[in-house]
Amino acid sequence: MFSCMSTPFLPLAASSQAQAMAVHPMEWVALAILVVGLVMMDLFGHARKPHEPTMKESIIWLVFYVALAVAFGVYVIFKHSSEFSVEFFSAYFTEYSLSIDNIFIFIIIIASFMVPRAFQQKVLLYGIVIALVLRLIFILLGTTLLEHFSWVFFIFGAFLLWTAVSQIRSGMHQDDAEDHEEYKPNALVRLSKRLFNVTEGFVGDKLVVRRKSTTYITPMLLCIISIGSADLMFALDSIPASFGLTTQPLIIFAANAFALLGLRQLFFLVDGLLEKLVFLNFGLGIILGFIGLKLLVEASHGQGWLLGLPEVPPLASLGIILAVLVITFVSSMWYAKKHPTSAAHDE
Repeated sequence: MFSCMSTPFLPLAASSQAQAMAVHPMEWVALAILVVGLVMMDLFGHARKPHEPTMKESIIWLVFYVALAVAFGVYVIFKHSSEFSVEFFSAYFTEYSLSIDNIFIFIIIIASFMVPRAFQQKVLLYGIVIALVLRLIFILLGTTLLEHFSWVFFIFGAFLLWTAVSQIRSGMHQDDAEDHEEYKPNALVRLSKRLFNVTEGFVGDKLVVRRKSTTYITPMLLCIISIGSADLMFALDSIPASFGLTTQPLIIFAANAFALLGLRQLFFLVDGLLEKLVFLNFGLGIILGFIGLKLLVEASHGQGWLLGLPEVPPLASLGIILAVLVITFVSSMWYAKKHPTSAAHDE
């Protein structure tokens, strides 16, 4: 199972390296134990008792998960190389920035199901677990495809460019979109409602209940299904974006895992801040467009085409991604300060 993960892929994202990152199977085992342990700690620890997290609690746990990501990046430096560590941080910041955009959808879904604030932690946690499983499957499938079909890189690159244009167009029509934005249950949720008995309201934080020898599912379970299945669409742009920065599946999964595990705390911290990030779609569009072009250039070089075009080294990619994120945040805050009436209307 693990041998294919240590085999060199193609001279694309890692073309400047003498050989691909050799991953020992125990590294996958250790990462799996860490991720499962963190989920169990969340599930049976501070999220076990339904409550609305305080600002202090959210900040502490967010710092904890960011510190874990930094520690993993440092580990990669000593175990493998600084170049692979840079690839990890590039993928991590990209995944985190895309996760911020996904929070918009989570807020809409949770609001449409009218999930009590005290139960929202548990809903997000289960949704994140589903997302982790789906993304691991996507990463392994992507790894297999890229090992055997190098042209898939062209599809990834073209899809990222299309997504980038969609993000920018969404930002240009943000006001119109917000006026008509509402949640519509996807096919999986509609099917669940047809197949199972659903309680009229929430039954504490329970997902399934028994009443008079009949099993019912609760709206809370439907909300979790909705969030988990929505992430299936999110993964369609985030996973190709990660493959555009590195071809190492361990790095890609670690970046996704640390970004998603810290997403729940970020949800409660930026709930009110999201409306002020008016240029977020533009920033994400620029990042995805940059990665898409980078991927197409590297894919062309792998085929012996366009050799005159220079490839962007990992450290430069990290610098560009961070610069775009900083400019996006600062410009959004400046705009919100200069246009307080618009910001108040959005909220």
